[in-house]
Amino acid sequence: MLVGRILQTSLLKHWRTTHCSLTTAVQITAMKHTLTVDKSKPSLYLRLVAENLKDSVTFKWDTVTALKVNNLSLHSPEAISRHLARANPEAGLYGNNLLQQAEVDHWIWFGLNKFGHGDFNSSIRYCDEVLAQNSFMVGSTLSLADLSVYSGLMSNHSFNVVLSKGLCGKNLTRWCDHISKLPAVEISVADMPKITRGSDRKTEGKKAKGGKEEGGKFAELPGAKMGEVVVRFPPEASGYLHIGHAKAALLNQYYQQSFKGKLVMRFDDTNPAKENTEFENIILEDVKLLNIDYDIFSFTSNHFPAMLEYAEEMIKKGLAYVDDTDPAVMKEEREKREESANRSNSVSQNMEKWNEMKAGSEYGKKCCLRAKIDMKSDNGCMRDPAIYRCKDEPHPRHGNKYKVYPTYDFACPIVDSVEGVTHALRTTEYNDRDPQYYWFIDQLGLRRPHIYAYARLNLTHTVLSKRKLAWFVEQGLVSGWDDPRFPTVRGILRRGMTVEALKQFIILQGSARSVVQMGWDKIWTINKKIIDPIAPRFTGLAKSTLVPVNVLGVQNEVKKCAKHPKNAEIGEKDVHYGSKVYLEGEDAENLKPGEKITMINWGNMLVDHISRSDNKVTEVSLKPVLEDTDFKKTVKLTWLADVPDNIPAVAVHYDNIISKAVLGKDEDFKSYIGHQTVFETELIGDPSLGTLKKGDIIQLQRRGYYICDSPYQPVSEFTGLPMPCMLINIPDGRQQVPPTPAAASAPSISTPVPSGNGDAILSQITEQGNTVRNLKSQKANKDEIKAAVDKLLALKKQYKDLTGVDPPPGGKPAAKPAAAASGNADNILAQIAEQGNAVRNLKSQKAGKDVIKEAVDKLLALKKQYKDLTGVDPPPGGKPAAKPAQSAAPSSGVADKLLEQIAEQGNAVRNLKSQKAGKDVIKGAVDKLLALKKQYKDLTGQDPPPGGKPAAKPAENTSTATKPAPAASGDADKILEQIAEQGNIVRNLKAEKAGKDKVKPAVDQLLALKKQYKDLTGSDPPPGGKPAPKPASSPNADKILEAIHEQGNVVRDLKSKKAPKDEITSAVQLLLKHKSDYKALTGKDAPPGGKAPSSAPVKTMPDTSVTPEQLESKIKEQGDKVRSAKGSGASKDEIQSLVNDLLKLKADYKTLTGNDPPGAPQQSSKQKKKEKKAPAPKVEAGVTRLGIEAKKFEDLPNWYSQVITKSEMIEYYDVSGCYILRPWSFFIWEVIQKWFDAGIKELGVENCYFPMFVSNSALEKEKTHIADFAPEVAWVTKSGDSELAEPIAIRPTSETVMYPSYASWVQSHRDLPIKLNQWCNVVRWEFKHPQPFLRTREFLWQEGHSAFATQEEAHKEVYDILDLYHGVYKELLAIPTVKGRKTEKEKFAGGDFTTTVEGYVSATGRGIQGATSHHLGQNFSKMFNIQFEDPDSNSGDKLFAHQNSWGLSTRSIGVVVMVHGDDKGLVLPPRVAMYQAVIVPCGVSDANKEQLNTHCSELKKTLHKAGIRTHADLRENYNSGWKFNHWELKGVPLRIEIGPRDIKNNQVVVVRRDTGVKATLQNENLEEQLKTLLDTVHEDMYNRALLERDANMAVTTVWEDFCQLLDQRKIIQAPYCGAIECEEIIKKDSARTEAVDDKAPAMGAKSLCIPFNQPADATTETCICPKCDKKANSYTLFGRSY
Repeated sequence: MLVGRILQTSLLKHWRTTHCSLTTAVQITAMKHTLTVDKSKPSLYLRLVAENLKDSVTFKWDTVTALKVNNLSLHSPEAISRHLARANPEAGLYGNNLLQQAEVDHWIWFGLNKFGHGDFNSSIRYCDEVLAQNSFMVGSTLSLADLSVYSGLMSNHSFNVVLSKGLCGKNLTRWCDHISKLPAVEISVADMPKITRGSDRKTEGKKAKGGKEEGGKFAELPGAKMGEVVVRFPPEASGYLHIGHAKAALLNQYYQQSFKGKLVMRFDDTNPAKENTEFENIILEDVKLLNIDYDIFSFTSNHFPAMLEYAEEMIKKGLAYVDDTDPAVMKEEREKREESANRSNSVSQNMEKWNEMKAGSEYGKKCCLRAKIDMKSDNGCMRDPAIYRCKDEPHPRHGNKYKVYPTYDFACPIVDSVEGVTHALRTTEYNDRDPQYYWFIDQLGLRRPHIYAYARLNLTHTVLSKRKLAWFVEQGLVSGWDDPRFPTVRGILRRGMTVEALKQFIILQGSARSVVQMGWDKIWTINKKIIDPIAPRFTGLAKSTLVPVNVLGVQNEVKKCAKHPKNAEIGEKDVHYGSKVYLEGEDAENLKPGEKITMINWGNMLVDHISRSDNKVTEVSLKPVLEDTDFKKTVKLTWLADVPDNIPAVAVHYDNIISKAVLGKDEDFKSYIGHQTVFETELIGDPSLGTLKKGDIIQLQRRGYYICDSPYQPVSEFTGLPMPCMLINIPDGRQQVPPTPAAASAPSISTPVPSGNGDAILSQITEQGNTVRNLKSQKANKDEIKAAVDKLLALKKQYKDLTGVDPPPGGKPAAKPAAAASGNADNILAQIAEQGNAVRNLKSQKAGKDVIKEAVDKLLALKKQYKDLTGVDPPPGGKPAAKPAQSAAPSSGVADKLLEQIAEQGNAVRNLKSQKAGKDVIKGAVDKLLALKKQYKDLTGQDPPPGGKPAAKPAENTSTATKPAPAASGDADKILEQIAEQGNIVRNLKAEKAGKDKVKPAVDQLLALKKQYKDLTGSDPPPGGKPAPKPASSPNADKILEAIHEQGNVVRDLKSKKAPKDEITSAVQLLLKHKSDYKALTGKDAPPGGKAPSSAPVKTMPDTSVTPEQLESKIKEQGDKVRSAKGSGASKDEIQSLVNDLLKLKADYKTLTGNDPPGAPQQSSKQKKKEKKAPAPKVEAGVTRLGIEAKKFEDLPNWYSQVITKSEMIEYYDVSGCYILRPWSFFIWEVIQKWFDAGIKELGVENCYFPMFVSNSALEKEKTHIADFAPEVAWVTKSGDSELAEPIAIRPTSETVMYPSYASWVQSHRDLPIKLNQWCNVVRWEFKHPQPFLRTREFLWQEGHSAFATQEEAHKEVYDILDLYHGVYKELLAIPTVKGRKTEKEKFAGGDFTTTVEGYVSATGRGIQGATSHHLGQNFSKMFNIQFEDPDSNSGDKLFAHQNSWGLSTRSIGVVVMVHGDDKGLVLPPRVAMYQAVIVPCGVSDANKEQLNTHCSELKKTLHKAGIRTHADLRENYNSGWKFNHWELKGVPLRIEIGPRDIKNNQVVVVRRDTGVKATLQNENLEEQLKTLLDTVHEDMYNRALLERDANMAVTTVWEDFCQLLDQRKIIQAPYCGAIECEEIIKKDSARTEAVDDKAPAMGAKSLCIPFNQPADATTETCICPKCDKKANSYTLFGRSY
């Protein structure tokens, strides 16, 4: 065995060496591949592929996705992944045979294409069905199929929601959990740039002290006490609430509710110029809309009198002074940290000036009151900030009473303190102001509130400044503050956001302080989850693309159908059916004659006929086949019957109002507006749309979610015409693509407007708009406002009907371009450019605000002057746009020559860069290239085309072009050449990041050429625009293929025989030559194996003379042949041939009968029925998430995870597979250590410690033993930035570390025995599912290593140690174990035999290894030369020592959790519990609190002295019920309840954790009563576990019973001959298609041990292996195991 394993390791190493050196040319380059992936469009799939091939692929995030292969670049994920997998066949990512490769190809396409579309649900159902019998998508190992499907699922925002709710099927859930825990996957996911990884489905929000909500992280408020927390929400009434304010309001509400405190709603009205009572009312309505209930309502201005007094007090104390310095000078002084001339004024001088300010005099208006803090401070906020300003403006509430108003920075701390605010929540922007806040508080002697800073909400394509939002409104660029493009609460609600989604989104953000830029996709994804289950389904078709459809043989009728296919409570709607219906043009174009399609809410139909005109579908005929109810593989189409009741509707899609995602600090948002943001599509909707009301949310099938903005009106009171139903599209979190121009209309400034009537209507619109605004500001009644608004809308519609475009914002006609003198315009542009530079210089020099403002005003004036002159905005930078070249270039020949020079010089630059030339050389070449480009632009007025090639002229409009007549082959080839050339132009444009205006015409030209080719030839052009190579003459090609096949066999034989390297190399080179000859002849690569691919298969009907019964018999017989071949280790080709025959027989059976053959995996009728999932339990108000939310016997993995974290046993760590052992679990390990340490010391064992690092040479000595650990060994390769000369391993076990020392210590038999033990950690870099305690990358253990002179001594110690292990589990952990010996297959590598104690986990029916004691024999002593002189020999002969090793790890803690835990949490055995009893006072009141607490504390001391580990829970912020649940979850064996009555009666109430039984015990002799009870608890726990184990441990001699018992989650004692091959067959043949539990791959039975206590004499029985007829040696315990 030892020699065999050494040989196996050596052969594997040799194979790797030869494979790396003798691989094909493609494979050699695979070792040096560099894969770059575009960071802005990160591909998880490619990241996964690279990580799985990291030994041969270097991966980098970059700006482009590419894999360079020789002179070729691959860009698509499919091509890149296939090439890498083929180049690295040893990884097995591309399957192990042709059939698997075909399957992998299917799944690559499926994973990258099917999860982002409307058939998402059917796609995950399909995956779940496939995985019912498989642990991987293809074959039995990880492949590209798994990586593609996993990345596709993770890239879909909906999937994590579906997965977290358990709605994606148990098989897919199991698979996802398995894949996600693979190290390569964990590394890849962690390395992904910020994208939707989806939400982490297991993440729970941290809870603030006393908190109860689930969501993001909510920090614990400093000094917070239940019932005493007061928070505030202080908006300024200068605009509508936006989503950022909503976050602030909801965060404050969260802490208000969490601590049962109070929320102050306060308007900050310190600035009379900004305060608006209309906005106040709107904000209060929005707060109500968000379901925020405040306790106190106030205005900052309520405290004006007090603040005036505080200001005067500061003046009198010399803490403030009045400053009349010019603001610009004051700003400059503050920046330079120079004191103002007024800073040293006396108190009387300051009071005199202060009175001037209060009076509002002319002098007073020039002054401000400043706090005297520290002008030298590094914090600018502390450099004497202004705290009062003089403003002669009326206040909305106080009129002209005040002339001075406090700043927010001064008012805020005073009002917070006075109003009792305990915690002021502010965004991190205010961090620098916090010292200032507390300075005011301390100087005025006020109470100090706590400040908690949280991150402001930053959203892409959005501005959240009220000032900027107001600008949009004032400029008429939006319809108002509630415009659906606005981030205001009103705006997003109008666009279809629900209040619930908004609240969930804010809660998910938590109160974290890290500032991140978020996309809108997350909030809209949350919204979709809420509206999808309740949004009724309707149909709407684009009016402009309707195609009439004749349905043969049907009558007109109306039927009732469900509005929602999954929610009957939504109700029903009328669906009209008839012989004439409509489809959308795009759907009609994709139909094929004879195709079966599904008409939604109708049934299946066959396409009977398609009529076309000008290459467009004009009419379709369908033949109903409604009796056919197989909808699985049909195209689903939406349709509408042609009935007069159909409703006109308009679908409105909105784009981002800011075109740039993230604005830079100094960027002007106005530079990124003006693009088209509104897209309208006219629809014809089903009659039920007429029932919609404003605000109703619906889903238009196959189109998306919409909210009704205005309902359908049959007759408008203004126009007398029908008013269409206006529907606003609701984003769903996916990338929104605006409708194409064919289906949408939008304002266009180039559309001519009839001047007369149009201008008149615009004037009326302007006037009516003012009327509406006045009515709103005057608080007119709703009916009056509504009438005015309706009139305004009617005028706007009238304008649009007349002109074809929406009226411009504000009702003002767009300025017509003036015919301005070119000279004047150019002059102004030059001034604009110069003034722009001046502004930029001032900003970079940190000039004063006034100086900059003056320069900016001048710049704006120049821009206005340019626009008044020309009618258009000046171009960016003030430079005139290049004028388009005339149709005839100044000199065509010269221009073409320049382009040639540009192309040549561009190549020269690229060559220099690739050759790593010097910077100066490259710069000279680049300058020359730029000069040529400038020369070309000066000549033509245009930039030179990319690549220096003239851009192809745009094709004529293909819709009007006549169809070209058929042409000769030469014409087709010519077009192909043009396609190839144009394709290169498009690729160059994209590579150079050219603008859309340049890329689009080039793409249009390419598409036109492709269409021209298809019209000419009837087929699509080949990829790359190159004609497919013509097939070579068959005889020559076939002959070469035969040679390839034969030579391939030669190469394989040489490799299998381990032939010399030169011989293999020669054979491989000949094979490559044959393949090269084949490609040169045919233009194609040779097929794998050198076998020509068969031509298109000809379908043959099965022999009808054969009956189905006969075919069934043949299929069964052939299936047995396949299984036999696999079991006997036949060659792949032989197995594949047998499988092909089996598949043919199955196909014949299906063709003959129409059904799958019996035994094929089919879904039962019960499975086919859609299981109704119980809704997720709602967390009621006031209920915490403290308890365990999963059931042990229903969802063990989730239960286990919750128990060990909520009971505070472990904390997850940021290195996968490593965990933090918290005191609650580490105490158990300490008890085990103490008990076991005492036991081994009685045996004469001593403790020691050896280093954790192992040299490579030491590991090499122990190849056989280490082979089992090799994949798990972690290596240290670097020290700082320096590579180590030799890598150093971290011990996976310590034989190689300790035994060299043993060899040096042992010289004589007198040096023996050596009995050493060390308590330490080891690292095994597990590649399977990491599970805390059970399977971790680092774990704690004890490992004993002993050496004896005689075998008898060594054998005795093996069993002595095993008895101690048995004692650990029985005496400490109350767990029964089976003592036994491991089989040859399962014993310790390199040892003679292994003994073990095996436990049983009933929740999974699996055995679990508790601890092992190994007899190593003399194997290791011979390896490490541990020898001594034979004491009985006079010749000085040497003897080798007999050795043992034995170990117990922290896995034992996990066994305790699994065996004893219940649905309430942990159940700890008393002897290892940190607290054996917990005392909880009950019935606590203010009157008896002190007495109860004192009594409990005294009892704790008493019990502690008696040796009972006790804790008294006297916390006041939790009630007794909460404490009961808490300590039950933590598994404390006994709970002692003490109330006033118990004190009176001199008694206590004791509750057992294991049974829940209560008992009343008298205080007399209580210590002894509790000790007895603790022993009883331990014995009862052991006996229950023993009964449960024995009830699930069976004995059988029959294979069929063995398999049935295994499926019943039992462990089985069965007769076994001891042969390793039999054990492998047992494991393989007992595996089942269904997993043991939902979260683990399916597995067969493995041997656990040969029990020392045999149930019977096994030697009379035959081995349980179904393919073995030998007599058994013993009964062996089998089962599934961890």
